[in-house]
Amino acid sequence: MIDNKAKYTKTIKDEAKRLGFLSCGISQAVFLETEAPRLENWLSKNMHGEMRYMENHFDKRLDPTKLVDDSKSVISLLLNYYPSEIQNSESYKLSKYAYGTDYHFIIKDKLKQLLEYIQQEIGEVSGRAFVDSAPVLDKAWAAKSGLGWIGKHSNLLTQQTGSFYFIAELIVDLDLEYDSITTDHCGTCTACIDACPTQAITEPYVVDGSKCISYFTIELKEQLPNSMKGAFDDWMFGCDVCQDVCPWNKFSKPHKEPLFNPHPELLAMTKKDWEEITQETFSKVFQKSAVKRTKFSGLMRNILFLKE
Repeated sequence: MIDNKAKYTKTIKDEAKRLGFLSCGISQAVFLETEAPRLENWLSKNMHGEMRYMENHFDKRLDPTKLVDDSKSVISLLLNYYPSEIQNSESYKLSKYAYGTDYHFIIKDKLKQLLEYIQQEIGEVSGRAFVDSAPVLDKAWAAKSGLGWIGKHSNLLTQQTGSFYFIAELIVDLDLEYDSITTDHCGTCTACIDACPTQAITEPYVVDGSKCISYFTIELKEQLPNSMKGAFDDWMFGCDVCQDVCPWNKFSKPHKEPLFNPHPELLAMTKKDWEEITQETFSKVFQKSAVKRTKFSGLMRNILFLKE
């Protein structure tokens, strides 16, 4: 049995690498005891703002066996999205993860291939794939699986590649070898806390989601609060400030996924181009992009807020 665990684990990790994942770590599918009080406290302080869905499925967020019957292992995967080129400096800013095709499509497809490969090579294995659209605490599982540590900005960090990557999971009913948790390497650094334009990082490792620029520009459907005028640092969709200033991200390397490459027009657009963007251009440039989540009207609301 021990031999099988080692063999199966290697089979899965080798295939994950072949599919283009940056890294793969595995942890036991058990209740996340240390996360439970943290999540409860975060919700009780209303740090999720209007993201009411965060209040739902509290137990499922903490217990993978409530998502997949008889689950034994959580396979965590990282997929790099760091771009080789970034936007024109004279432009309104877009979070780097949204440059190319919506990651949900790309990662779901890779996870489906990985699960099919596991079933083909190992046998009857049941499991489900998760890409940040279900009640799964991605970063907690990735840290538990030894893929990195949660930084003071609450993103997962690795010494080798920083933090510009997506996190996804396969939860399966298969016993595997589990990875060890890595140590925290933030030290005394407070670069992310000091640089946050809206002071959303209220203390090390705690982010008030309701103050984050990503929340305002993507999640919030109402009018943007006047109290935030001038604080968005030209971010019209998402925000990368806490990652951009992190010393570990000097080790970021460009991704090799062609679908993450931006539409050719996007990188050259200036503020004036964005201010004059039409529904037609929006639909063309962001045809399969995560930016569609905020819709044309939402993006225009954000741009108008920055321009005023």
